[in-house]
This record gives sequence, structure tokens and C-alpha cells, in this order.
Amino acid sequence: MLSYISLGGIILSLCALIYFAYNGRSIIWVAPVCAVIVAVTSGLNVLDAYMVDYIRGMAEYVVSWFPAFFLGAVYGKIMDMTGLARALANKLVSIVGPKFAIISVILPCLLMTYGGISVFVVAFVIYPMGYAIYREANLPRTLLPGAIAFGAFGITMMAIPGTPQIQNIIPTTYYGTNAAAAPLMGLVATILMAVPGYLYLEWRCRSARKKGLGFVEDPNHTETVVDVSKQSSWRWVTGLIPLIVVVFMLNVLPGILAKHEIVELTTNQAIVLALLGGIATACLINIKQFKVLLPAIDAGSNGSLMAIMNTACAVGFGSVVKIVPGFALLKKALLAMPGSILFSEAVAVNVLSGATGSASGGISIALETMSAQYLERALSVGMSPDLLHRVATLSGGLGTLPHNGAVLTLLAVSNCKHKESYMDICVTACIIPTVVSLFVSFVWGFFI
Repeated sequence: MLSYISLGGIILSLCALIYFAYNGRSIIWVAPVCAVIVAVTSGLNVLDAYMVDYIRGMAEYVVSWFPAFFLGAVYGKIMDMTGLARALANKLVSIVGPKFAIISVILPCLLMTYGGISVFVVAFVIYPMGYAIYREANLPRTLLPGAIAFGAFGITMMAIPGTPQIQNIIPTTYYGTNAAAAPLMGLVATILMAVPGYLYLEWRCRSARKKGLGFVEDPNHTETVVDVSKQSSWRWVTGLIPLIVVVFMLNVLPGILAKHEIVELTTNQAIVLALLGGIATACLINIKQFKVLLPAIDAGSNGSLMAIMNTACAVGFGSVVKIVPGFALLKKALLAMPGSILFSEAVAVNVLSGATGSASGGISIALETMSAQYLERALSVGMSPDLLHRVATLSGGLGTLPHNGAVLTLLAVSNCKHKESYMDICVTACIIPTVVSLFVSFVWGFFI
């Protein structure tokens, strides 16, 4: 009976977490309060649950992933404050044009996130550019967060092989894989996410125009005037170079070093070196802007703390959830699911991503508690661990529920409320990726 009450407590606390986040409350205090609900309904000592399990879960996540968050934020801020990211984004916009407003927003998001820039930083970089594009296209500004979320939160975070984003790095620790694991599955999932997501956003724009809805100024937004005449025509190329360096150092360099028996890099070490390489390259390119570089490093350092704290608080909540009887009941049900182990993993990661409000948090907790069983069952039937890696990465869609830290940041930057813009974020970054992850895991597990 306690297990079922505990499971009810998990569901109740999750509903409370989503409700408070939807209404703009900080997850830094909401997450521990919801963790207390889980503890009370599970018969745990509340103080121990908070001061031991919750805090330990937060701390372990910070210890494991702070280098990636910190360096990613610094790298992104240097790209932002030196103008490299904006120059690259503007070039893409000039090629595509404001008539294709959605594509003009999505492409820079995809390129920057695949180049290793944190989604938190991308939101700050892309919003001013998207704001100008949507104003020229006379589209409602409230539609902009959905396009940014589609470009930054989904495809390059979950599907495209080789991405340096943290969601794609975490499974390497548990399965001994690399960032480019299961490329075919990743590319198929990319197409399945991209097509309906883009068609949905286009439909939303057409619907807005039919209703006579147009652009409304953001009273909190002050546009930065850039003197294009003082920038060289090839400035955008210098914005592309650091992105290429990061992707190369993460996906190619470790193999070269291992082949020549120089050093064997773990993926965690590779991501640190890749981001350091991106930072060094961006600094060298902008050495004449030395006065900007140190403030950019300061801003990135400070920004990384808020980003990792939002995620760590969600992971702390998940750390309490995973020790209660209700979670044991849920885990048993997930592992006992009929069919492929890939589909079971997809369901587990999605559920836990939703519970923690974080794809990286959900992947971490799911693999920490169940990866050994998944790997054992996969090897017993001759299945490659690469497939387990890619399915885990694909299955963070439910992590973009209203209490997700990146969602909260994006809406704050855009000066939009959940009620105005979350529906588009939900469809493009939550519903479509979740459906695709379940579909792909089912097909690969059943037919391959």
C-alpha cells in the first residue's frame, strides 16, 4: 500500500512542480518543496530527505557536469559579446531573408547549438535577431519562443550525432560509447522531428495572419544598434571557425590521438578540451577586442551558475524520487515492459525527464538506476550499446515541460508568459520529440 501512496505522492509533487513553474515561480525553492511532498507521502524522514538525498543529488550533478556548463557558458558569451555569433546569424538571415522568418530563426539556433553553444546563451543571442525578423515579417512576437525552442532545444540537443551538448555526452559514461553513436538512428529521428515541427510553426504563422494578428513591440527590449560598415564582409566566417573547432575536437581528435597511441580521452575529457579549443580560437580571432574578452568570461562564468543550479535543483528532486517505494514500483514496471529494451529505455528517460524538468537530469537518473540492466539485456541479444546511447539521448522530450530551466530562461528573455508562448514550445520541443523517440525506439527494437 505504501508503494502506491508513494507513487501518488510523486505524481502530486510533479503536478505541483509544473503548476508553480507555469506561474513563474523559481524552481530553486519549488523543487525542494516538491521533494518534501514526495518524502512525506513515502514515510521518509523529511530532514534526511532534504539535507542528505536532495542536497547530495544536487552536489553530485554539479561536480560531474560543472566543467561542461561553465566552459559552455564562457564559450557562448565570448561568441556573443565579441559579435561572432551575431555576425554568423546575420549572414544566415541575409541568405534566407525575412520572408522565411521561421527558417531565419531556426538555422542559427541549429548551427550554434551543434557548435557547442549552451541553449541558455543561444536564447540571449537569437532573441534580438528574431525580434527584428518577426517585426519585419509582421508576425506576433509571442510566436518567436516556439521557433527558438524548436531550433535550440530539440534536434541538435537530442538527435544529430556528434553534438557536444550535455544530453549527448551523459550516456557515454554508462555505455562506453562516443558522441557520434548510432548515426543512422539519429539522422532518421532528426528528419522525423524537423518536418512536423517546421510545418507546425508555419501553420501557426499562417493562422496568425488570417486572424489579423501582427507584431507588437516588447516594452522591455532595447535593440542594440550595430554599425555594419565597420565590420568586414567576411566577419561571419570568423564566427564559423570556433564552431568547427569544437565539433572537430570532440568527434575527430580523440580518434586521431587514440589511433597514434598518444592518449585515450574519455568523452568528458574530450568535451572539456573541445570547449577550451573553441574558447581559445574565439579569443585569438578577437585578440584586438581584449577589453571585451575578460568581461565575457566573467559574464559566462556567472551565467553558468544559474544554468547549472536550475538543472541541479531539478536533479535533486529526482534524487529524492528515486529512493522512495513509488519509484521502485515504477522502475519495476518499466523494466518489465514487454517488447524491446529500447522502448523501455525511451519510456523511462522521458518519464524521468518530465519528473525532473530536465532532459540531462532525466537521462542521468534513468541511466544511473537502470543502465546496468539495459546494457546486460542488450548485450545478451547482441544489440549494440550505441543504440541504447542514442535512444537515451532522443528521449528527453518531456524534459521541456513548464518547469524546465531553459524554457523559463527563454520566456524570461522573450518577455513572454507561459500562457502566451508555451503551447508552441510544448508542441515543437516536447510533444514531437517524445513521440519520435517512442516511435524510433519501437521500430529499431522490433525490426532491427
